[in-house]
Amino acid sequence: MSKKYVYDFSEGSKEMKDLLGGKGANLAEMTSMGIPVPDGFTITTEACIAYGKEGNKFPDGLDAEIESHLVRLEESTGRKLGDAESPLLVSVRSGAKFSMPGMMDTVLNLGLNDDSVLGLASKTGDDRFAWDAYRRFIQMFGKVVMEVEGQLFEDAITARRDEAGVKFDNELNPEQLQLLVKDFKKILEKETGRSFPSEPREQMELSIQAVFRSWGNPRAVTYRKHYSISDDLGTAVNVQLMVFGNMGDDSGTGVAFTRNPSTGEKEIFGDYLTNAQGEDVVAGIRKTKKLAEMENEMPSVFAELTGVMKKLEQHYREMEDIEFTIEKDKLYMLQTRDGKRTAAAAVKIASDLVEEGLITREQAVAKIDPGQLDQLLHPMIDPTQTYEALTQGLNASPGAAVGKAVFDADTAAERGKAGEAVILVRWETSPDDIHGLINAEGVLTSHGGMTSHAAVVARGMGKPAVCGADQVNISEKDRQFTVNGVTVSEGDILTIDGTTGKVILGAVDLVPPQINENFQAIVGWADEIRTMAVRTNADTPEDAEKAREFGAQGIGLCRTEHMFMAEDRLPIVRKMILAEDTESRADALDKLLPMQQSDFEGIFEAMHGLPVTIRLLDPPLHEFLPDYTDLMVELERAKLTGASEAEVAEKENLATRVRSLKEMNPMLGTRGCRLGIQWPEIYEMQVRAIMQAAVAIQKKLGDAPIVEIMIPLVGYAEELHRMRELTVNVCDDVLASAGVSIDYLVGTMIELPRAALTADHISDYADFFSFGTNDLTQTALGFSRDDAEGKFLTYYLEEGIIKKNPFETIDVNGVGKLVEIAVGLSRAKKPGIKLGVCGEHGGEPESVKFCHRAGLDYVSCSPYRVPLARLAAAQAVLEEKAMVYTTA
Repeated sequence: MSKKYVYDFSEGSKEMKDLLGGKGANLAEMTSMGIPVPDGFTITTEACIAYGKEGNKFPDGLDAEIESHLVRLEESTGRKLGDAESPLLVSVRSGAKFSMPGMMDTVLNLGLNDDSVLGLASKTGDDRFAWDAYRRFIQMFGKVVMEVEGQLFEDAITARRDEAGVKFDNELNPEQLQLLVKDFKKILEKETGRSFPSEPREQMELSIQAVFRSWGNPRAVTYRKHYSISDDLGTAVNVQLMVFGNMGDDSGTGVAFTRNPSTGEKEIFGDYLTNAQGEDVVAGIRKTKKLAEMENEMPSVFAELTGVMKKLEQHYREMEDIEFTIEKDKLYMLQTRDGKRTAAAAVKIASDLVEEGLITREQAVAKIDPGQLDQLLHPMIDPTQTYEALTQGLNASPGAAVGKAVFDADTAAERGKAGEAVILVRWETSPDDIHGLINAEGVLTSHGGMTSHAAVVARGMGKPAVCGADQVNISEKDRQFTVNGVTVSEGDILTIDGTTGKVILGAVDLVPPQINENFQAIVGWADEIRTMAVRTNADTPEDAEKAREFGAQGIGLCRTEHMFMAEDRLPIVRKMILAEDTESRADALDKLLPMQQSDFEGIFEAMHGLPVTIRLLDPPLHEFLPDYTDLMVELERAKLTGASEAEVAEKENLATRVRSLKEMNPMLGTRGCRLGIQWPEIYEMQVRAIMQAAVAIQKKLGDAPIVEIMIPLVGYAEELHRMRELTVNVCDDVLASAGVSIDYLVGTMIELPRAALTADHISDYADFFSFGTNDLTQTALGFSRDDAEGKFLTYYLEEGIIKKNPFETIDVNGVGKLVEIAVGLSRAKKPGIKLGVCGEHGGEPESVKFCHRAGLDYVSCSPYRVPLARLAAAQAVLEEKAMVYTTA
């Protein structure tokens, strides 16, 4: 048998979305429920895919199937397409599996020509209605099918309105509309070189082809990319009997939601217009009426509509978005779909539906988009606001902020401490900028990616960040930046949206974080479902406390290097790095030890009773050192301004030392355990500070903290062997001196491919592994994240070479495979080894779900992503159960 490409509405159901698209499947479902739906048929998504594969030609048999179903529709309605006495008019509308509102094309009133328009006028007794329907059809057909610029038709309408001395289209009389039809036909012929096709079956074939093609139009492609919808799905096409809302004051059209999509409240919500067609509601030409007004204007229709809305919500067990038309007091439903909603509405609706007994807790957890949950933790741009973005960068850390632009960290810190709201604008941030980041409302950088310094630090602090906005040309000297011909000077107000990456000149109203009982209910239900723990990445007691508020079950990554960034410590750290002998280095380390111990005591206390994984010093040393070029400029300035010989000699020595430590590729140079092996006294100081802090907290609180010490960048088992030996020796010495016993674990990060591939050998010396997927992605793919994002990686994504940014969502087939190999090797050797992930992927929903499938014990992420990870971990369990059920 040949493939079936066309289904009548009576043949489908809501379970057939893959084949019939969301709109077609739901029209079929409403038909089966006895809800008034205009008759019609659906051409499948498979036909669209075949059309594209065959060079934009209908697949064999499709023409005949369409004709067969069209004849059936003509017989059931008693009308014929193009008939001069009783014409059948239809709409041709798109409908993909996933709702893509307004992204693809629609043609209404198809079947009209110079003959059938007279039949329509005679049948309805309304010349104006018939000619208005005809001009609308030509206008829509011309724009959608013949690809004529829409403004040309609008200009023609404006000219006829001006000539008639009227303000609105619905004030044009039949004669003026007939002239407009002639105007439109002339526009079509002039712009396309062919006349308007009057044969209705040709109109239909061309319209179906246009809807198929609209699957690939730029706005649809952009929408799918934004919402991670596959390009391979195709769209269905729905051919449906036209019903008319523009047949007088007893007719109308509108859009309704079964609940308020902004707040989630269970209330009537929607707009409608009398004597109008669907596009009039969304075009903004006429002012719409609130749906509640219909109760007085059309009470019987209103009662029927609200009854249908209730029936649909209870049937779908979801807030529904409905399109309807009223023709001569008769209600017709044209569409229902799951309604788009704000993040606040999403959690309220889900929790309310549970309370009402329509869905289970598991279904509520499955319904929530983790990204929406993330939005509720931060101030957001008020969704009712309109604004124009200056430019757009990477949405590096969610939330929105308003403040005055400042161009250096010192100014940001000074003004921020004084109570001013500021946005720190930098080419890229460095550890030196930490004081500015702390005191700024948010950060905007023209360089760097999703895992750049600014992005990572901002996410940890819960501050919005837009990174890699490469159209922002910064002049620190002039204290300004330019973008697209606009100059923004220091002190000018900016709004940045770290959720979308948009940068806006001026202040836009924000809405505060919305953590309420609905939010707490959803994540609480998620905790009942998930099997994987969620920890946090936290470097300060404040971050640890915030993460604990959000439900973190410990710290999976405490970066000790971030503690060295404070203004009072950086000079000592630099002295330690630049020391030319052990004695000088020891002197600096002695000064750092009590500072480190104090840090650890604060974190242990904040996380009392929960595990804390502390990573020993990891980053390349250049991150703490003065820039060599800046040093040389200072040196020349000192010489030219008559500085003393001692001053010049000091600067020369410093420049020489910095140059000697300079590396061509510092991210793969002297960092991590390589640093500890060459200068063991650095790691000895840190371990001593950790254990002395643990002893102090045990004495203070009565219980010992749960200590996990992590050695970074191990690639060889022998590296960990030596570093473990050093760690154990120092720990045991501290504990013996204190006369106490405290359990501790020693483990490593898996962030090099070799470490993953030899995990069985490395596990001999490890109590736990934590996958550092940021660096593992760089080393596995050979991508420098700061150089890739915003440059060739953007091109790769646009060209479809890769589907997702591997620094945002874990590369399952590459990096993920290394993780799976390491899990298998280590667990085979040491079944009880604890395994987690502490890269930024630990807070990204799809990556969290991968970690569950890979068998990890926990994920760790920035504090503000903890609730998101809790939800995603629960959804991973539910998806796994659904898969088992499906395959059983």
